[in-house]
Amino acid sequence: MREFPPGFLWGVATSAYQIEGGVDLDGRQPSIWDTFCTRPGAVRTGEDGRVACDHRRRMADDVALLAGLGVGAYRFSVAWPRVLGTGIAFYDALVDALLAVGVEPVVTLYHWDLPQALEDAGGWPARDTAYRFAEYAAVVGAALGDRVRRWATVNEPWCAAMLGYASGVHAPGRVDAAAAVAAAHHLLLGHGLAVDALRGTVRPDAEIAITVNPYPVVTAGEGEADVDAARRVDGVANRLWYDPVLRGRYPDDVLADFSAVSDLSHIHDGDLAVISRPIDAIGVNYYRRHHVRFSPGASAGPPACTWPGSPDVELVDPGVAVTASGWAIEPAGLVETLVRLTEDYAPTPIYVHENGAAFVDRVQDDDRIGFLRGHLRAAHDALAAGVDLRGYFVWSLLDNFEWAEGYSKRFGIVRVDFDTQLRTPKASARWYADVARTGALDA
Repeated sequence: MREFPPGFLWGVATSAYQIEGGVDLDGRQPSIWDTFCTRPGAVRTGEDGRVACDHRRRMADDVALLAGLGVGAYRFSVAWPRVLGTGIAFYDALVDALLAVGVEPVVTLYHWDLPQALEDAGGWPARDTAYRFAEYAAVVGAALGDRVRRWATVNEPWCAAMLGYASGVHAPGRVDAAAAVAAAHHLLLGHGLAVDALRGTVRPDAEIAITVNPYPVVTAGEGEADVDAARRVDGVANRLWYDPVLRGRYPDDVLADFSAVSDLSHIHDGDLAVISRPIDAIGVNYYRRHHVRFSPGASAGPPACTWPGSPDVELVDPGVAVTASGWAIEPAGLVETLVRLTEDYAPTPIYVHENGAAFVDRVQDDDRIGFLRGHLRAAHDALAAGVDLRGYFVWSLLDNFEWAEGYSKRFGIVRVDFDTQLRTPKASARWYADVARTGALDA
């Protein structure tokens, strides 16, 4: 039996655009994902998040579902476009409903749904967006900060910058390496400004974090060029985010690589002091490793072009079991991620803010149970290695709109019938509820 420490936080996670629907409520403004989904071919089968899981209308039932699972926390994101209307009242009610059933709210301010009006004004490549984000953070903090203790500013800035502006496979769908590099910086600047905004509005004991999605990088080759390709991917996937937030500087080699596509003039004096504002925790979303080798011409198109300034990079299939998304299942990579973060950066407390997988649509989802069991064993191994890991959140509570994959990939521990909106807890939900209740994992 593997026992987790007393007070370890067991949770589940979602994001606003993926579950809420209700785009016609609260005076919600259009987001970049609303726009992106109208582009032919952008999303599989032309699907969108206009209804999704209809959570905006079914919130009370979903909170009751959470209460039945017995998890300690629910990580959700606030939709910036909804708050631009009257939607802060919805999140106010959601926080109260969660607290009433003993579930702690964990609020993420940005999970990729930038208001379309801000994209029209330049989006994340424009510096002004970071300042608008700080204003939004202050509004949400003032409304919810008396009751919400745990916060995350930005979720997976790598995805927002590189998938949104470099490869164009996510909203807003731009393919511009220089814009992606600027977007990365401004997402981090927005994070730092939001930390300041929250400090001025939320309760004194608030725990403020950023959520990143690191990938352990494995060199899949023996040549010097392969080693350098792995270095470059590690720079963009990992050190580009860790170093400015936790060390107050960018890695020199990453800036040198970026100089091939950007003059870096978007980095202003004093920015890194803002980006590295002290935080109280860091969130890690772990899904898989990257196995990397040098391959001439491989960076000409997606997904390799998500590495600006890093040509001739190829991600290699390691030849192990995969999820329905085709992602290699490698739980040991979670140990590597957590141990590296601890040893190289001596960070604040760590949470696994997301971990999960898509599998075939069935309620008896033994494959998902096996995936979660393996990764929770890895989390326990990281604890044994001295990592200050404070909690774990399954991605995701509900089957939902999986971005460019539409509804074809099911990550939920609760099945959603998208025709009827019927929720059915899967076997993995019952299994995870038992783990959360006991704080222990069968060896």
